[in-house]
Amino acid sequence: MNTPIYLDYAATTPVDDAVAEEMLKHLSSKRNFGNPSSQHCFGLRAEEAVEKARTLIAGYLNGKAKDIIFTSGATESNNIAIKGVVRANKAKGRHIITSVTEHKAVLDTCRALENEGFDVTYLTPDNTGLINSDQLAQAIRPDTVLVSIMHVNNETGVIQDIAALGNVVNHNSIVFHVDAAQSFGKLPIDLGNTPVDLLSCSSHKLYGPKGMGLLYIRNRSKMRITPLVDGGGQEYGIRPGTLPTHQIAGLAKAVEIAHNRIGKDLETATMLNRILRQGLARIEGATLNSPPQALPNIINISFTDIDSVTLVTSLQNDVAISSGSACTSGSIEPSHVLRGMGIEGDRLQSAVRISLGRYTTREDIEIALDMITNEVSRIRNLMN
Repeated sequence: MNTPIYLDYAATTPVDDAVAEEMLKHLSSKRNFGNPSSQHCFGLRAEEAVEKARTLIAGYLNGKAKDIIFTSGATESNNIAIKGVVRANKAKGRHIITSVTEHKAVLDTCRALENEGFDVTYLTPDNTGLINSDQLAQAIRPDTVLVSIMHVNNETGVIQDIAALGNVVNHNSIVFHVDAAQSFGKLPIDLGNTPVDLLSCSSHKLYGPKGMGLLYIRNRSKMRITPLVDGGGQEYGIRPGTLPTHQIAGLAKAVEIAHNRIGKDLETATMLNRILRQGLARIEGATLNSPPQALPNIINISFTDIDSVTLVTSLQNDVAISSGSACTSGSIEPSHVLRGMGIEGDRLQSAVRISLGRYTTREDIEIALDMITNEVSRIRNLMN
């Protein structure tokens, strides 16, 4: 039996062997297992590991260690950032701006706040998925307290110009939040020179452990944030709960590895993206939904006369691809991201996502192309 080919890295990545090895150092009774809040040698060693990780990650982001808090992942980070800021600043205003193509972790959070009486403006991107600065500027109101725009879209790979958008937000003295779950570790992020106030990141998207993430809060000591959970006061009281030393150490190791090979990984992904696009374009009735300037790790494509769920299911034992975001794959609803870009009809219903990663090879792409091409043809023949 042939080994299945994994092309769903946007959903999750395998833990790097070096990351797993680093995590083991902080687990069993003969390792560094102490509670980082305990004031004895076991706890102090664990605390040292946590702060070392915080400092290392901050350095790669060109931010300050004291401005990083650890969370369970980007979903929690998004919730803390958005709910925490707007609830703490509701006396200043109750208006939020985001886009219709955001991840559900942002959209559902904003809808929950609408139920609390907040007003949300959902920007519609152009047909490539981009939000422009003028569009954002026109949506800002005197009572706007927060803008949330993702860096890289998880379904299409579209890269927003967060520097330009951030300048607009910063000029109006509004808090700017960016969901960087898909860009963290894949694209350079320089928080020292980018006007982002809040940045959400997730570990399992960059070969680190699941259940781990972070939220960067610029000038954390001055940022007003209402905690979502009450507890022991860890993470400056913003995200209380016993810190998982092994998870944090794993995240830091994953960030270190990603930083050291970001150029190489981007170059490889660009090469494989080119081969994949050329091969997919040769399939009759194929339409690419990801623009050429998207993150090369993600390609979204539609095939006429094909249902995306049928294609993904028929390939599931041979090639792992997705009919959309893993967080919403249990839903039969068409992609809200593509619909937000103006894509409808057969092209919307047939869209699938192919995402590449560190372990993807040229041979994987060539084999997958053959399998996808044959399966598209087989399904069409069955339907005719």
